Amino acid sequence: MSDYSRIHFQYIKRNLKFKFDAGTSRGVLREKEVFWIKAFFPGKPEVSGWGEAAPLVKLSPDDRPDFEAVLKSTLEQMSRELWDMEEGELLKQVGERISFKLPSIRFGVETAVLDLLNGGKKCILENEFYQKNTPIAINGLIWMGDKGFMLSQIESKLAQGFSCIKMKIGAIDFQQELDLLGYIRARFSEDEIILRVDANGAFLPANALSKLQQLAQFGIHSIEQPIRAGQEELMRKLCQESPLPIALDEELIGVQDKATLLDKIQPPYIILKPTLLGGIAETKQWIAEAESRNIDWWMTSALESNIGLNAIAQLASNHHTAIPQGLGTGQLYHNNLASPLTITEGHLRYDLSQNWEDPA
Repeated sequence: MSDYSRIHFQYIKRNLKFKFDAGTSRGVLREKEVFWIKAFFPGKPEVSGWGEAAPLVKLSPDDRPDFEAVLKSTLEQMSRELWDMEEGELLKQVGERISFKLPSIRFGVETAVLDLLNGGKKCILENEFYQKNTPIAINGLIWMGDKGFMLSQIESKLAQGFSCIKMKIGAIDFQQELDLLGYIRARFSEDEIILRVDANGAFLPANALSKLQQLAQFGIHSIEQPIRAGQEELMRKLCQESPLPIALDEELIGVQDKATLLDKIQPPYIILKPTLLGGIAETKQWIAEAESRNIDWWMTSALESNIGLNAIAQLASNHHTAIPQGLGTGQLYHNNLASPLTITEGHLRYDLSQNWEDPA
């Protein structure tokens, strides 16, 4: 038996530290635990591929107390199995061997084996982002906090040249949030700055439509997940009646019957987070189902380190989307892995003059 019919897997845990208190509707984040997955051939251990499993607290299906133990046993089992090294078969095999209920592990393993197959150079997929240094337009993310903190972030993003601003809402007084949006719109027209908002399910059914109507006066591009997930009939009604387009986000997590959900709710947009949806293959299926229904989409990182962010950026680049993506989270941490990923003028770039830090 050839050493190249086996792949061995290991992992390294790192606790990433936020540069600030990152406010969300689910609480304040100060640190993020991630697991870097290493894939290598036993006969050639000097070449390795890397992926990332990073469940999102209170949101990921695999946010569970025994996650590390499950990850360890999963990787040990897969290190004992044989693999078909044809690239077209790898994602299928990963999906068959890892439960749908463990989406971040599937994403991490997929990324690691594709990186390994491409020579361990952090090239996950054929894409212009990595190979031609083609930049990806991204939104500038405004985190929740008091009005002063949010205003300072807005000023910073505008000064950095972002043409798309996304503001998380639902944590402070709604009128203050409207004032902040009004502040941006008073300085920049809809042609100059795209405004997105993300409610993370914070609106109540009784007042959701009223709040959407108030937001619409600011020329909002879209709102992500206005009400909590699982209220499909109400979400369908809101998509029909809302004066601003709705993008499904948390609504997609844990869903296997993609077609039925999209047909029922009929949203204008969906947000794709590979770590939460089950990885690269599952995300591609969401894209296919959405595009066949003329539903637009964009991709968003879910607080991964630069390893996960790199894979998501390459996946987005693979689909040649012109919509600004949500890929700006690589700069959140004091101790992120150094990488060629850089952000300038509202675009994510792969700077070939920079090197990757060794995860080990």
